[in-house]
Amino acid sequence: MLTGGSLWPVIATLAAQGAPGAEALPPPPAPEGPPVAGDAAPAEQSAEELIPPPPPVDWQDMVKDDLVTDIIEGRRRPGYRPDLPDALTQDNEGALRPPPPQAFPGMEDQLPVPDRWRLIETLGVVKERWFDPYHQNTYKGDRAIDRSKVKWLPIKGDDWFFVANAVSDTVFEPRTFPIPVGVQTTERPGSLDVFGKDRSFVFAQTFIVGAALIKGSTAFKPPDIEYRVTLAYQANYVDVPERRVLDVRPSKASHRYDSFLGVQELFVDKHLGNTSDRYDFYSIRLGIQPFQSDFRGFLFNDSQLGIRLFGNRDNNRFQYNLAAFWRLEKDTNSGLNDITQTPRDDFILTANLYRQDFPVVGLTSQVSVTYNMNREKNDVQIDHNGFPVRPALLGDLRGREYDVVYLGYSADGRIGRINLTASFYAALGEDRNSFFTGKPAEIRAGFGAVELSYDHDWMRFRLSGLYATGDGDPYNNTEGGFDAIFENPIFGGADTSYWIRQTIPFAGGGRAIAINGRNGILNSLRSSKEEGQSNFNNPGTVFIGAGADFDLTPEFRVSTNFNHLWFADTSSLQVLRSEGSIPKDIGFDLSVATIWRPKATQNIVGRLSAAVLLPGKGFKDLFDNKQKNDAYVSILANVILSF
Repeated sequence: MLTGGSLWPVIATLAAQGAPGAEALPPPPAPEGPPVAGDAAPAEQSAEELIPPPPPVDWQDMVKDDLVTDIIEGRRRPGYRPDLPDALTQDNEGALRPPPPQAFPGMEDQLPVPDRWRLIETLGVVKERWFDPYHQNTYKGDRAIDRSKVKWLPIKGDDWFFVANAVSDTVFEPRTFPIPVGVQTTERPGSLDVFGKDRSFVFAQTFIVGAALIKGSTAFKPPDIEYRVTLAYQANYVDVPERRVLDVRPSKASHRYDSFLGVQELFVDKHLGNTSDRYDFYSIRLGIQPFQSDFRGFLFNDSQLGIRLFGNRDNNRFQYNLAAFWRLEKDTNSGLNDITQTPRDDFILTANLYRQDFPVVGLTSQVSVTYNMNREKNDVQIDHNGFPVRPALLGDLRGREYDVVYLGYSADGRIGRINLTASFYAALGEDRNSFFTGKPAEIRAGFGAVELSYDHDWMRFRLSGLYATGDGDPYNNTEGGFDAIFENPIFGGADTSYWIRQTIPFAGGGRAIAINGRNGILNSLRSSKEEGQSNFNNPGTVFIGAGADFDLTPEFRVSTNFNHLWFADTSSLQVLRSEGSIPKDIGFDLSVATIWRPKATQNIVGRLSAAVLLPGKGFKDLFDNKQKNDAYVSILANVILSF
C-alpha cells in the first residue's frame, strides 16, 4: 500500500508520462528553513534526500478541489483548456472552385449544391440498382424523379416521387368440407345421398402491380398530391368431387380453370391544408381506395369506389374519416373488383373518430357511425357460374332492400402489460322485405369481440371471444341476427382458422346459400359475401378461443389457435330445414401455422398451416359426408414475394 512518503514520486512519474490530471499538481514543497550559503548536496545524494517527502495527501480533497480532472467522466477543472490539434489543410490541385456568389445576382446568400437526392451517389458512396429494394431506389420513392429524363410526364415543379410495388401471392389449398350431391346428375353413378365426397383443392396465383406518383417530401408531412393505381390478376384452378358445385349446369365438369384482371386501387389524393406547424392536416381522396372500418376488419374491410375526407388534429392525437362509397360488383371466382359491370345500388356512408391515449395511456379509442343503404329490391344478379345471388334463394325468393345504421366503438393498444383489441356494434334499421314473412321488419342486432394478449420475451399468449346475436323468431317483425357489410376479420387465427377460411354450403332449405362466407367468421346465411346482400335472419355466432405465437428466431414464427364455436340461436335453421330442434354446438376449430421470413423482412414470406374442425352436435345434425369422416381438414401453403 502506498504511503504519504512514496506517493509523490509515483504521481510525478505519471505526470512525466502524460497521465490525466497530473499536470495540475503543485510543485513539491521546499525544505523548511533558509538555505545556507556554501552548502552543496553530496554527489551521491539520492532523489528522496534532495526532495523531502511531502505531507500526506487526502485523495477525497484532491477530487473535491478538482486536482484530478478526469475522475468523473465529462467533468474537468474550471479554466482547463487542452491543446488543440493542428489545423487540417487540403491541397487539391486542379480542382474547379465554385463561382463566387456575385455570379448569381439576387442569390448572394445562397450557394449552388448538387441534387440532394443523388449527392451520395455523386460522391461514389452508393450505386443505385433498379431491382434492389433495400437501398436507395428511385422506383421505390427514395429519390425524386429526374424530370429531364421523363419529359413525357405531365408534371411541374420539384419533389415528385415515383413508387412501384409488385406482389406475387401463391396459394395451394387442399381441404375437406361437406359437399352436396348434384340434383340432376352426379359425378359417379349411384351417388344418391344428400352429401357426397368431401375432398377438394384450390390453386390460385395472384399478381399485384401498383404504381404511385407523389408530390412532396413525405418524411414529415402528407403528400401534396398522390396518384395511385393498383391492378391484380388472378389465375385459379379448383377441383371438387361433385357436379353443380362449381357451375349451375350439370353438364359442366367438376373442375374449373378461371382468370380475371381487377382494379383494386385507382384514386387521387389531394392535400388540402395544414392546421398546425406540426403538420396536422386534412386531405381528400377520390376513386377506388381501400378502407377498414375498425382495427380488425369486422364490419367493412374492402377496396371500393368512394370519396373520403380525412385528417388529424392535436399533434395526431385525433384522427378522423368522413367517407361515402358506391359498391362495385366483384368477380365471382377471384373476388376482385369488376369495373366492367355497373356498380351496385348499395351505398355506404361512414364517419369515425380516433383518440390516442384514451381512456388510458397506450390505448386508442374509436367511435363510428356507418350507414348502409341498399336499394337492390328490383335487381336480379346471376354470378359467373350461373347461380342466383340477388335475391338470395331463401324464403319467399323476393327482392330485398334495407337501411341499417351501425353504431360502433373499438379500442386497440395496451393497458399495462396487457394488449387489448375490442370492437362493439349495434345494428339498427329496417328490412323492407323479410324473406320469412314478406313484410317489413325492424333490424335490432348486436356484435362484440375482444382479444387479450400478453407478451413474455419471444412468446405471445392470446385469449379471444366473439358474440354476434342470432334471430330468435323468424316470423316476427324483428330481425335479430347480426351481419356485416363486407367482413375480412384478423381475429382468432384469421385465415389459418378452418371456420374463417372455408365456406360451408347450406345444403337443404336454401339453394346456393352458405352458412358462412370465405374469409369471414359470421354465420350469415348469405348467397355470397362478395355479391350477396346482408342477411339479418341468421343464427348468429358465438366464439371462444385461445392461442399463442412463438418467435423462435427473427425469421421463424409458429402460431397455434384453439377455438370453439356455437350458433347463438338455431331458430332460423330449424325453419329452413323443417326440423324441430338443432343443437347449437358447431365444434372445435384447431389450427397451427408456421411463418418463415428468410431475410427477416416482408419481401419474402412463406406460410404453411393446417386446421381441423372437430364437428359438434349441431354441425353433425346439419351435415354429413359419404366417407363418414369425423373431422374436416384444411391445409394452406402460401408464398408471398414483394418488391
